[in-house]
Amino acid sequence: MDTLYEDVAKLMIERKRCVALTGAGVSAESGISTFRSRGGLWEKYDPAVYASIEVFRRDPSKYWSIRGDFIRDYDSYQPNNAHLALAELEKMGILQSVVTQNIDGLHTKAGSKRVIEVHGTIREINCLKCRKQYIAPHVPEGTPPYCESCGGVLKPNTVLFGEQLPPDALMNAQNESLICNVMLVIGTSANVYPAAALPELALQHGAAIVEVNIERAFPSVDYYLGEKAGTALPKLVDEIRKQSSYSIS
Repeated sequence: MDTLYEDVAKLMIERKRCVALTGAGVSAESGISTFRSRGGLWEKYDPAVYASIEVFRRDPSKYWSIRGDFIRDYDSYQPNNAHLALAELEKMGILQSVVTQNIDGLHTKAGSKRVIEVHGTIREINCLKCRKQYIAPHVPEGTPPYCESCGGVLKPNTVLFGEQLPPDALMNAQNESLICNVMLVIGTSANVYPAAALPELALQHGAAIVEVNIERAFPSVDYYLGEKAGTALPKLVDEIRKQSSYSIS
């Protein structure tokens, strides 16, 4: 284990109150397409057409034509080593929460208990008319699907362009950023606001920033781990175990 991982593990053990901010790069290793990176979904489909709340209200079939198969295949997507490592860090008492921009629900599926989904989640599908909830992949057929109870249009509980972020989730994410001692910024370039402001908020209040990305996205961080999240995070877990008496309960 190189000294970089030793240093980051020591930092996390000593400061202990760590928060992770995760983006699409974390779930890419589970086979989930990213949105904004090269080859991502928004290179193929104009988000103003396929992921806008205004367009959804007029023609929800646009959204469902590109996300319907994913939602109905939801159970086929599984957490990878990065998700599992973060869940283990939480069990150790090192990681206090995961703030995620992802909508895939894989952090929860991996066993993380304190997950703040600032962009919502695709696993919950709501009827816009009667508010009945469906849980993916158990969604009626159709593009778009309609509620089996009232015939209303179904919409995933995710934030589309033109919608506000869930206020409670955003407030919780900001609070976690204010009080954390270490923020792990993982698999994200953090250029979509307001989530992009969270590392700066943590930094301003004395937190150390550790970036885990294949390509460096932040000009100044305390530590940069230039590997895939599924490689870097298990290394951190192993090093923390080596340096301390932490064990998985």
